[in-house]
Amino acid sequence: MLDFTLGSTTTPCDGVSRRSFLRAGSLAIGGVSLAGMLERQALAGATTSRKSVILIWQAGGPSHLDMYDLKPTAPAEYRGEFKPIPTNVPGVEIGEHCSLQAKIWDKLAVVRSAFHTNAGHGMGSQWMLTGYQPTIEVSDNIYPACGSVVAKLKGPNEPGLPAYVNLPSRIGLGKAAYLGAAYNPFAPDSNPDDQGFQVRNLRLPGRVDVNRLERRQQLLGQVDSLKREVDAKGDIGGLDQFYRDAFEMVTNEKALRAFDIHKEDPRLREKYGRNDLGQSCLLARRLVESGVSYITVQAGGGWDTHGDNFAQLKNNLLPKFDRAVYGLVSDLYDRGLQNDVLVMAMGEFGRTPRINGGSGRDHWPGAMSVLFAGGGLKMGQAIGTTDSKAEYPTSKPYTPGCILSTMYHSLGIDHHHVFHDQAKRPLPVLSEGNPIAELVG
Repeated sequence: MLDFTLGSTTTPCDGVSRRSFLRAGSLAIGGVSLAGMLERQALAGATTSRKSVILIWQAGGPSHLDMYDLKPTAPAEYRGEFKPIPTNVPGVEIGEHCSLQAKIWDKLAVVRSAFHTNAGHGMGSQWMLTGYQPTIEVSDNIYPACGSVVAKLKGPNEPGLPAYVNLPSRIGLGKAAYLGAAYNPFAPDSNPDDQGFQVRNLRLPGRVDVNRLERRQQLLGQVDSLKREVDAKGDIGGLDQFYRDAFEMVTNEKALRAFDIHKEDPRLREKYGRNDLGQSCLLARRLVESGVSYITVQAGGGWDTHGDNFAQLKNNLLPKFDRAVYGLVSDLYDRGLQNDVLVMAMGEFGRTPRINGGSGRDHWPGAMSVLFAGGGLKMGQAIGTTDSKAEYPTSKPYTPGCILSTMYHSLGIDHHHVFHDQAKRPLPVLSEGNPIAELVG
């Protein structure tokens, strides 16, 4: 069922009660109501722009030097098994198992010189997904994920739809932290490649019609004092927004239509790849086209390739990823959405240049590659360089704040905007970094 847990989610390796009402609708809405959207626009000075983001999250950490930053002249224990191939942009080469992306590189760009300094899954993920480095290993958000920031400051592009969605299920460290539960992600929690895929609980139960649900909503208002439970995380205040958003979402058809992937041409579904990643990317395109502002797609959890790195990449991870990116980016361009939708792909860090004894690569934050497409940015590039073994940047080093401020720039969000946490401390959206000049200039 659609999940509204406020606690942690897993990370790789290292009377009518309020609750029943929410189960009847759906919980993780990410800020849907029109009033909330107007408040967010006032806070951030946002416009009515239809800009949106699809982040393909490669949890575990993808191998940068087997995808976008190959080193064919490095010693064998570094360079690995894969060979570089040319793209359709002269002078840019990428890995042989990204061949579909090579055909459309004029529509893509990669930053090869991204880096940070933390090799822990939880800490690296929080840094890349929020722009803040935690000081301890964590399994829950200390700082709000980018999607939650977008839900708070921008809201959805269409009332009645969630602003922030995770596909196909919630990602670890993708929640709202001190922004409140109202800005947590909506997640269908089922595989869009399944023949019987549907978003659970998005329809009302057959015995509950809209009029009856409206009466239940009025009853909730009358028993509001019963909800004064102790909540050390401060999430109770955000639950009221969940109730309002859940009610709005289950009483209109917009969300149902947006999530109905079965309406897509089977040939297009094949182009994306008939697997959970490909179909999640296709569903993400449907959702941004309908009005969702920020979507994080979970690209599987298998990128943590400590063993058999090359077999895992060649036989599973890269074929699915390559086809999904190719299908998504080509489709967005075919629909004229390339300036409105920014696609990004990244994980929490790269992989060790030196191959370990199990033919794998371990955690390596010293260098990593981040893929961009669309969003009105400059495409057809490979930005930055690393040393001869892909260990560290040698030009144009870019931090997580640079990567994320580029994304906020594309959305028209001021990354200097200041929030206040539960302790009333002022915290800007990002504590460091500026948009990448080669992409936005």
